Amino acid sequence: MIAFRHFALRRGSRLLLSDLDLVIQTGWRLGVVGRNGCGKSSLFAALQGDVEADAGNLDMPSKVRMASVAQETPALPDAAIDYVLAGDEVLAAALRAESEAMDAGDMDAMARAHQMIEEINGYDGRARAGRLLHGLGFSPDTHEQPVKDFSGGWRVRLNLARALMCPSDLLLLDEPTNHLDLDAVLWLEEWLRHYQGTLLVISHDREFMDGVITHTLHLNDGTGKLYTGNYSAFERMRAEYLRQQQIAHSREQAERAHLQSFVDRFKAKASKARQAQSRVKRLEKLAGTEAVRAERPFRFSFARPDRLPDSMLQLEAVYAGYPDEHGGEPAIILGDVQFRLEAGERIGLLGPNGAGKSTLVKTLVGELMPLAGERKIHKDLKIGYFAQHTVESLQEGASPYDHLQLQAPNASAQVIRDFLGTWNFAGDRAFESVDGFSGGERARLALALIAWEKPNLLLLDEPTNHLDLDMREALADALAEFDGALVLVSHDRHLLGLVCDEFWRVADGVAESFEGDLDDYARWLKGRGAASRKAEKKGASAPVAKPAGRPAARATDDKAVRQAIAKLEQRMAQVDQELERLQQRLADPEVYGGPTAVMKELGQQQTQLTAEKGRLEQDWMAQYERLEA
Repeated sequence: MIAFRHFALRRGSRLLLSDLDLVIQTGWRLGVVGRNGCGKSSLFAALQGDVEADAGNLDMPSKVRMASVAQETPALPDAAIDYVLAGDEVLAAALRAESEAMDAGDMDAMARAHQMIEEINGYDGRARAGRLLHGLGFSPDTHEQPVKDFSGGWRVRLNLARALMCPSDLLLLDEPTNHLDLDAVLWLEEWLRHYQGTLLVISHDREFMDGVITHTLHLNDGTGKLYTGNYSAFERMRAEYLRQQQIAHSREQAERAHLQSFVDRFKAKASKARQAQSRVKRLEKLAGTEAVRAERPFRFSFARPDRLPDSMLQLEAVYAGYPDEHGGEPAIILGDVQFRLEAGERIGLLGPNGAGKSTLVKTLVGELMPLAGERKIHKDLKIGYFAQHTVESLQEGASPYDHLQLQAPNASAQVIRDFLGTWNFAGDRAFESVDGFSGGERARLALALIAWEKPNLLLLDEPTNHLDLDMREALADALAEFDGALVLVSHDRHLLGLVCDEFWRVADGVAESFEGDLDDYARWLKGRGAASRKAEKKGASAPVAKPAGRPAARATDDKAVRQAIAKLEQRMAQVDQELERLQQRLADPEVYGGPTAVMKELGQQQTQLTAEKGRLEQDWMAQYERLEA
């Protein structure tokens, strides 16, 4: 148990937290949410002992084992798998002792080391480290690669794997999905659901939070309020609280009509495309959160394009990649790409990092010329392009006003200031240097500069990496209202699900349409992983001659497995209904405003059911693999 008692924390002269009273129970998976600058990371620093309370106390168990992701990765010559393995310091020390004893020929020391390794189940440590690397997207041939050879984003993943390798009672994760592709995010979500200790996580990925956390701590106005349930449950409860306080009632009604207009617009497509149907479901999930949405500090939009050509852009038999600087053979990333983009189409690109999503976007935008094939564009095509390096390319020392004036030298000062105000750079903020801006503020400015040009095609490559939840919601609204076409790369499933009507999978050297929605993609990834594990098992065993025909006993086994699967699916449906009923009760103001014991009991029931759901899903997958085998 961790307890904050009348806890206060300052950063310089600014009071971040004041009189915080909070008890975190062992085994909770707690999401810490709030706007940028509210004190989320400072709270983590206090838990790690890096900063001291300005008032009050922080009570923690004296022998708690804590793990967190390091902010820096030295350029080490160590192999990636050894670097991750060293996250388990006890195991790493025992392995070193074993190696040193072996070199010295000290049999007694070797025996002691062997005993220690066996006691901590250490002989499968290297395999565990390998599984963590694989789950986070490292291909097997990179496991022995020196840490110093990895780029910054991949080193962040190494640090995450190292933290997960560390045996811990308390795990602190600050924006763990940054630098991860969707495949790795889904894997991490599954891993954390089965984590046995207490988890505290800061994330701006709402679907990741919904899939992981059991409780939510909202930091706002210098204090914190604890909610039972995931992020969506928190939004509903907070919305109810704001309604009770009669905050912004008229704005809430306008927001409700705004949401309903989206639902009505896309319901017409729902009978034609599963993706559109999925989009409607995501929009309907937001019902009841209008008060929270109306409380957002700003809203922005992309202006209607001057022209919207029907056939905007086409790739015909394109081979995409990078020419060799020295005239040698080019590096082909994607082959025989057939891609056609019509007006109004909204495509999300799925696939692991390094598989070619950014390469495809660069080829679409014309930054990379096709190595073979043809790129055709309409004469009226006007592209708005946000790349992963766009935020870093802003001019140091320049203000938002300077950036836009340079881009639009003939625009009047008032027009520029009015436009910047709609992107929350109002008043003196428009003249502040970007040097002091956060990553989210820089990203917002970069998007504003794109919006000024009134593009009819938006090509966005990971636009949300630096954005907080409020900004992500505002971007989702703006993109949903955008009249032009859109191609989006993002690991944020909420954003993808709200703004995309079609998905393409980019992997294994090809880009092809994916028939299904994001839930289908998650299931497809699980199924592919199961098939891969089955193939590995087959490859590891000697081939055995099989008799022709199908024995009756095998048919009986199949029947038993199918019956087990049916029972599991029936129970999973019951658990989902019970969880939905609990979430409705927890959203009832009479419940969360009533006795603490009732709230605690409901929270415990929700935790138990969520854990049971995880076990049922594991059992279902095991039975399904058995049936497939």
